[in-house]
Amino acid sequence: MTRYCAFFESLTVRGDRLSMADLRYAFEREELENAETVISSGNVLFDYEDRPSEGLEDLLAYLMRDRFDMQAFVAVRTREEIRLSVEANPFAGESGDSFVHTVLLSGQPNQDRFDRLVADHGSLGGERLALGTRCLFVDYARPPAESLLTMDFIEKRLGCRGTARNVRSLARIVAKM
Repeated sequence: MTRYCAFFESLTVRGDRLSMADLRYAFEREELENAETVISSGNVLFDYEDRPSEGLEDLLAYLMRDRFDMQAFVAVRTREEIRLSVEANPFAGESGDSFVHTVLLSGQPNQDRFDRLVADHGSLGGERLALGTRCLFVDYARPPAESLLTMDFIEKRLGCRGTARNVRSLARIVAKM
């Protein structure tokens, strides 16, 4: 069995937050073992037979549609993938790890799409960006809620979906796994 973490985007059902107990129960019904939520809503650790995380993303997206009638994006990563993304983040430790984020992406954007994001972003603010493996590193240098660099803006330019977590949260998840 391999230990994974599922990182869900906002889990709101018709205006109400999805209960983490309901989410854990849905995981268990799909034989995703030892499911537990961690840190905040939207992060679920679980064990499953070793398989590519992209296949698990499809399975969990189906689970959300089938059980909860939700169209939720989910990124699934192994402990090693998360650890490597924390270590590869070039901004970690520079602006306070609550302002430094990793956007976990549904695919790997090509360099042209990343260059477009950087060019279009230029007029927005002081954020710094770097491309990783199936992730984007962002140093907001201030609370992300104050930034004009939104997930919609990022997703449209990169051509893939994403969900962000700060470096501190990712490091805590790795330690818990």
